[in-house]
Amino acid sequence: MKVGFIGLGTMGAFIAANLQKAGYALVIHDVRREAGANRLAAGATWAETPRAVAEQSDVVFTSLPGPAEVEPVMFGADGILAGVRPGTAVFDLSTNSQALVRRFAEALEAKGAFGFDAPVSGGPKGAESGKLAIWVGGDRAAYDRFKPVLDAFGDQARYIGPIGSATVAKLVHNMAGYAIQTVMAEVFSMGVKAGMDPLELWESVRQGALGRKRTFDRLGDQFLVETYDPPSFTLKLAHKDVSLAVGLGRELGVPMRLCNLVLEDMNEALNHPGWDSLDSRVPMKMQLDRAGVAIKCDPAAVQAVLDADGT
Repeated sequence: MKVGFIGLGTMGAFIAANLQKAGYALVIHDVRREAGANRLAAGATWAETPRAVAEQSDVVFTSLPGPAEVEPVMFGADGILAGVRPGTAVFDLSTNSQALVRRFAEALEAKGAFGFDAPVSGGPKGAESGKLAIWVGGDRAAYDRFKPVLDAFGDQARYIGPIGSATVAKLVHNMAGYAIQTVMAEVFSMGVKAGMDPLELWESVRQGALGRKRTFDRLGDQFLVETYDPPSFTLKLAHKDVSLAVGLGRELGVPMRLCNLVLEDMNEALNHPGWDSLDSRVPMKMQLDRAGVAIKCDPAAVQAVLDADGT
């Protein structure tokens, strides 16, 4: 099987290297030929255009910065669509827009090929070591056929639904991470300004309930199953804790914009009759109402996911 690879930047260079280590013959392209020097030295073939990559490949991977770069690589006069053959699979590893991945998948389908959104998570270290999550949306049967190629550079390739699904998962993951990052900066700046040594503070909070549980696992306890009674920790008590933290920040002159928004949400939740004695996660219901979304997963299915990871 001949593998095409377009985009040999920080992530792409490592992924392409792992594909070669797994024994796949590569056809490569990048806007800078020098970016492919190591892969060429290891036996890869250079293609002058994305079209030329597609003409020679059974499966094509694109690893590009974003939609602005993916668009011409897919749809340009010398793009993938101009050279793709029936039966070829095209996996876009970029963090992309859902509208664009759906559009290129539809265009590929018209040519008898398969398009997938397949964003990765793990950063450059994961790309180098092969410890990458690869979320894939598209045709399931075609995914199963090409999964061994994905396994050559990622240890957690997972089919998650139709085209566009993987892009949604990646954006949810990344946005959550950056939002949490901002809150962490707020509360740590408060803690250090209150007199704590930053290393001592970090070591201590890692031992708390939040530190001991993986971030997204916390959604399984009440939110996904929509069960806030009996509570693990009541909203009334959580409101007291958040009020104290925000109050300390105010005393110290520490800006805590997101933490103040959390307190506002809790204040609003406490205006719902009976919510004060429900679980502290119950304000999350208000966001579902605002978004017009309902969530209620089977508790046994949620537990099965956690059990599979040993959590």
